[in-house]
Amino acid sequence: MEYKNMTENIITWNASGHPIVPDNPVISYIEGDGIGPDIWAAALPVFDAAVANVYAGKRRILWHEALAGEKALKAYGPDNLLPEKTVEDITRYGVAIKGPLSTPVGKGFRSLNVDLRQKLDLYACVRPVRYFPGVPAPVTHPERVNVIIFRENTEDLYAGVEWEAGSNAAKEVLELVNEKLKQDGRQGLSLESAVGIKPMSKFNSCRLVRRAIRYALENGYESVTLVHKGNIMKYTEGAFRDWGYGVARDEFSEQTVTEPELFENFDGNIPKGRVIIKDRIADAMFQQLLLRPEEYGVIATPNLNGDYLSDAAAAQVGGLGMAPGANIGDRCALFEATHGTAPKYAGLDKVNPGSLILSGVEMLRFIGWAEAGEIIVKALTRTIADGTVTYDLARQMERAREVKCSEFGAAIVENIRRLTA
Repeated sequence: MEYKNMTENIITWNASGHPIVPDNPVISYIEGDGIGPDIWAAALPVFDAAVANVYAGKRRILWHEALAGEKALKAYGPDNLLPEKTVEDITRYGVAIKGPLSTPVGKGFRSLNVDLRQKLDLYACVRPVRYFPGVPAPVTHPERVNVIIFRENTEDLYAGVEWEAGSNAAKEVLELVNEKLKQDGRQGLSLESAVGIKPMSKFNSCRLVRRAIRYALENGYESVTLVHKGNIMKYTEGAFRDWGYGVARDEFSEQTVTEPELFENFDGNIPKGRVIIKDRIADAMFQQLLLRPEEYGVIATPNLNGDYLSDAAAAQVGGLGMAPGANIGDRCALFEATHGTAPKYAGLDKVNPGSLILSGVEMLRFIGWAEAGEIIVKALTRTIADGTVTYDLARQMERAREVKCSEFGAAIVENIRRLTA
């Protein structure tokens, strides 16, 4: 459905990048590929039930479908995996939610997920990772994990600046690189190599860290940790670290304190109202999240590190089936299931819709409807505690009742009604 003339229902944005939301906002959705239609069909009634029951009919989301992936191909023909109309619609309405979209490995089209982030300038990938009681997890104390990972979304190796091994373009780039290496007295690279470029800028790094610090201050987190591999990549990841500390020093000096300053000037006691800014080497951070996860709250990382780290952290609390995701810019936000399309399960009404449902929770919180988000979390937690789960959880739980994807969503809706009765 189109809402072009319903300006009173369109989300706008203030100067600080926060959404101004009417009672009946238009929000776009992309079903996604593979299992996308299955999990969207299960999640949509959950969102609508939460909003209807919590706000007693005074608020409602007007859903607008935007096409991408396989559905866009069918509607618009070849080379239309991401139609310009979809980008325009998401930009116009400001907030959207989507299922997984297909991305081939090696050959074929680039990631639609990356394209969406770059075209909409969604520079912050935000991944909350927390444990839900009853979900099977591979670690002894998954409840100790409660972090929010802010991953830079627009550059690093994900900028997609690379050339195939043996191609003329790759050789031209390598020849130029070898000239520079020779001038520095360093050994050249093989001209038969594939080559990629890792761009990282001060502007994009700073705005990511700035959003992470603001989130920590607004939501009561004690620390922001800058995760990088600056000991090896000194001018890219090392710069990310330095730029991040610079943002804290220049823009939040009265609200933050660095880890060294904490022990030098405050005897290790956190000054009231301040957030600790610290940094960790990327490979060590994986160990830290396993051994001492409670020491970390908000984490800010470059693109590639954040991809690895968010998936690894999600595994600690039970996997991507229960991991929400958001991509946020200053004038647009796109919430998404964090797992893949699982094509072998497409149309079987089988896969866990938890990731998409919890991404919807983050969306509701983002637009200021936290009460609706919280009732979904409570209903989801109760549903799992009752042992009513999809196959991925049922096979790991004793005395669980395995249900279909749609039935899991329906059970959550029923618990929403009970909790709000």
